[in-house]
Amino acid sequence: MKYSLFLLCSFVSFMGCSTNRLFRETAVKNPQFYPNKLFVYYKNDFFPHFQHLKEKYRLDTIFRDETDEFKRILLLRNWINKTVPITQDGIVHKSEDTTTELILDDALKGHSFHCAYFMIVQCEIMNACGFPARVINVDEGENNLPGQIAHHGTDEVWSNTYHKWFYSDAMFNLHFEKNGIPLSALEIRAEYLKNKAADITMMYGPERTPVTVTPDKYRRSTAIFARVFRWIAWFKQSDIYSNWDNGISYLIMYEDDYFNTHQWIRADGKPHWAYGTPYLIGVKDSTEIYWTPNTITSDVKINSRHVTVKLRSITPFFRSYQMKNSKNGEWKDVSDSLNIPLKQNNRELFFKTVNLQEQKGAVHTIFIER
Repeated sequence: MKYSLFLLCSFVSFMGCSTNRLFRETAVKNPQFYPNKLFVYYKNDFFPHFQHLKEKYRLDTIFRDETDEFKRILLLRNWINKTVPITQDGIVHKSEDTTTELILDDALKGHSFHCAYFMIVQCEIMNACGFPARVINVDEGENNLPGQIAHHGTDEVWSNTYHKWFYSDAMFNLHFEKNGIPLSALEIRAEYLKNKAADITMMYGPERTPVTVTPDKYRRSTAIFARVFRWIAWFKQSDIYSNWDNGISYLIMYEDDYFNTHQWIRADGKPHWAYGTPYLIGVKDSTEIYWTPNTITSDVKINSRHVTVKLRSITPFFRSYQMKNSKNGEWKDVSDSLNIPLKQNNRELFFKTVNLQEQKGAVHTIFIER
């Protein structure tokens, strides 16, 4: 009898000590989260300006019936390309102001522009509609090359669908793809340095039509156009043209072997002015350049009856987190810190971000099993 009582007490004691082991978090392949350590992004107080742009130019009507997020981005880019005329003589025929609104107003009057203005307009139009975008400069880095572009102002846009930044050019209505995946500026550069872009394709317009030459009078080949990505400078300020920093922007560049063994030569035949100044920021880790907007990372703690979840993301114009309890459940707004009861054998929790423009981020999943 005493022995039986001892076994019973031991069992109860064991169960009491092991309650934290009744549930565990099972690893799930979620979209990778990389924090923003370098870039100055648009502040939330800029949202009214973006709302004004959306309403004035009726931007929502451009993609109203389209549900695919990536196609929506391409439709916006196509609208910019068809709205803003390209200058044929290299001279910009417009007012002196470089705000998106005045550029578009002048464009609607028939004035024409070069790449820098397409870069400004696309960046702000994409952000106005909830698609994070940033301005970049690309350059061939030497002179007197056949078919030379020399220097080009353009953008990268974040796609929730592909969970990556991709180069998007409103002036040419183009991007590059490899095996159906849109490529970032740095990926295009790597492809050019590897084999002169032999494995990638230029895609034109919202229908992603493969093309072998640029859709302008110069008709440059894929290899020649990709060559301009040998030197890439990301502006530290995404809002550079709305929040000018004494006329000088900080340039972020990727420090790899090519960067260290070559020199960026500008059109005047001289090394780029940023060499040896505080305005050139060299980065050795590409994930610091390619941070992940609209992406959730979570901290999960489990006890016998509850799971505590703390959510974190870097979501421009953040509105809320949303959660559902099952694949077929209903999305509901939640806070960034939750205490969720564990009543079932398994719990599968789904989370996403929503910004003020109602664009949804990638789904983050937490799976708790018994």
